[in-house]
Amino acid sequence: MINENLKAIISKMDLSEYMSRFEELLSRPKPLFMQGDSKIHFENIKELSRHDYEPPQKSVSLDDALMRLGKQAVLHISEINEFAKILRYFLYLKTLNFESRLGEWLLKIELEQNMHDLAQSFDKEGEFKDSVDVRFAELKQAFAMKKQQIDAELKRIIYSKSITPYLVDTQVHYVNSQEALLVRGGFNHVLKGVVVSRSASGYFYVTPTAIDKLKKEQSELIDRREEIVYEHCKRLSGVMSKVLPFLKFINSAFDQFDAYQARVAMAKRYDFNFLLNDNSHDIILKEFAHPALKNPKRVSIDFSKKVLLITGVNAGGKSMLLKSIISATFLSKYLLPFGVNPNGSKIGTFKEFDAIIEDPQNVKNDISTFAGRMLQFSKIFTKKSLLIGVDEIELGTDFEEAASLYSVIIEKLIAQDVKMIITTHHKRLAMLLSKNNEVELVAALYDEVAQRPKFEFLKGTIGKSYAFETAQRYGIPMTLVAKAKELYGEDKENLNEIITKTLNLESELKDKLESASKKELKLENLLNEVKEQKEREQKRIEQTISRLELEYFKAINEAKKAVNLKDTKDKQRAINKAHEQKSSIKKPQSVKFEELKVGDNVKYGNVKGIVQAIAKDEATVISEGIKLRLPLSGLRKNGNPVQAPKPAVKLAIDRPRSASLNLDLHGLRADEAIDKLDKFISDSLVMGFDEVIVYHGIGTGRLAWAVKNFLKAHPSVKEFFDAPPSQGGFGAKIVRF
Repeated sequence: MINENLKAIISKMDLSEYMSRFEELLSRPKPLFMQGDSKIHFENIKELSRHDYEPPQKSVSLDDALMRLGKQAVLHISEINEFAKILRYFLYLKTLNFESRLGEWLLKIELEQNMHDLAQSFDKEGEFKDSVDVRFAELKQAFAMKKQQIDAELKRIIYSKSITPYLVDTQVHYVNSQEALLVRGGFNHVLKGVVVSRSASGYFYVTPTAIDKLKKEQSELIDRREEIVYEHCKRLSGVMSKVLPFLKFINSAFDQFDAYQARVAMAKRYDFNFLLNDNSHDIILKEFAHPALKNPKRVSIDFSKKVLLITGVNAGGKSMLLKSIISATFLSKYLLPFGVNPNGSKIGTFKEFDAIIEDPQNVKNDISTFAGRMLQFSKIFTKKSLLIGVDEIELGTDFEEAASLYSVIIEKLIAQDVKMIITTHHKRLAMLLSKNNEVELVAALYDEVAQRPKFEFLKGTIGKSYAFETAQRYGIPMTLVAKAKELYGEDKENLNEIITKTLNLESELKDKLESASKKELKLENLLNEVKEQKEREQKRIEQTISRLELEYFKAINEAKKAVNLKDTKDKQRAINKAHEQKSSIKKPQSVKFEELKVGDNVKYGNVKGIVQAIAKDEATVISEGIKLRLPLSGLRKNGNPVQAPKPAVKLAIDRPRSASLNLDLHGLRADEAIDKLDKFISDSLVMGFDEVIVYHGIGTGRLAWAVKNFLKAHPSVKEFFDAPPSQGGFGAKIVRF
């Protein structure tokens, strides 16, 4: 139930497969947009994510049934059962301990007794339970008895001596839902019955008269049951008509919860996160991965300005970055989960999305590429709060003229609050717009050593297209590339060289800034540790001084008391007591510096390092690459040597020269098949595949059993399951890593 405009955006943004997976998780189709407050929906979804629950069964739309109930119609049993399924599901949800708004919402949904009864009136097959009407049990028993009579009569006929010469076999055949015997010609004088069909060999399928009579009696029982079913459908439809407003509400509430659970299931299945739109027009993404990409290189982007102009290398991911930004914003608007780090990410609110990506020229509309682009841009001037992406903006005309024209158009759109993501292979437009404060420049980077795009982006600069390098990498002869460079011109090539050097310098500067930031953080942590250690030492000294002052004060007071005493013995005792107090005072020992030498591993509180130099009462210590001057009094030898960082282990893995997403094991022995499957999985992992298919066939089941056990035990296999019928069914396995 997605409208055509949304379908167009979904297709352009390569989200069709994502939406198909999401729709499979819904109980029944519904619009993407959820009516009501997005913040409340977001809170409910987050609450639901914290619980385990059973998803609802597949259901159908009940809008038509509700409309007919309003006209006092009698619903079919299948329609009433659909309402019963919804009621039962809400009774189940109310048994779960949901909290916050979701718990409050479910608590307010109360079912009256007649709705309880309706919910419990059906069995798993969607038929009325026997407890609804005793006649159902009676009819079921009578039907079973007729079946027994039919079976007994057929056995009697089959094993009678008179019919034996005419029987082709002793099986009971079902032809057009009728039990029949397969007999040869001439049976008429020994068997009375109705010929219901002829076999390919010219024999006759005959239903004996006695069986035909019993079958008619069975049909009468079925008709009687249908009459009783209709009675109850009529009765229940009358009850439901009286509570029609409640049924409309519970039907709508079911759609709302279904929308929640499908989103939560999508997030859990693919390890996605949710982002709630704020009221800004900013787009800040941290470690975002487009859902259509397999083993993607995650990107982070800060798009707070009105225009993001992406330039640089061909096939370097410019178009995918454009699609990624719009996709993330689109998914966030509809509270759909996707791969992103929610910490530090934020997405604003936009009323509309659009993308000018494909070439509008075709035979039907009889319009040129550039004219089509102009027609698309003319429609944008009437819109506000729009997020739009334009891929290869100069497509269809001279890029010099296009740059001048589009720079004016873009400035006009900036003024009317349109947010744009633009990709271009040319530098002219970027140079014209670079002075505008609302334009953010981003360059796709190129690895000149490996001679391939990095699929990384550098903010604040103009990129080079690397057209000559790309052409050469894909097999264009060097002589032709050299001739093209000559025609291109030395001045322009020099400009490209300057751009390349600028990109490399900025990239290098970025790396150095990151390294400096890490060192700054380390230094700050070390200084804080040293400061805290010094504060602890100072506090210890102050506490010692306070203790000594108090203890000496007490001893002096005892001595003073002795002066005022008249009795000599009392004076002596008081003086002795004062002397004892003085002698018992624990005096701090003079600090003995631990003997240290250059190269010793030491620690100062929690700070660990290596002694580089010693001077008087201080030592220079290297800790995590930072020099610190620390007092010798606080340094102690560290029994655990400070480990120098180990060099990174480098593994060289040869990528398979050829790889396939399919493996056919038909005709192999189990041990041969497992060896081949093991290598196939290893090659698939090296190639970066995340899903493959293995064909093992059905046969005796031995090979299928061996494949299944191997996949269960393989540490890299996340899941596997039988392929759909169109891809081999039970004879194949879909394997995911």
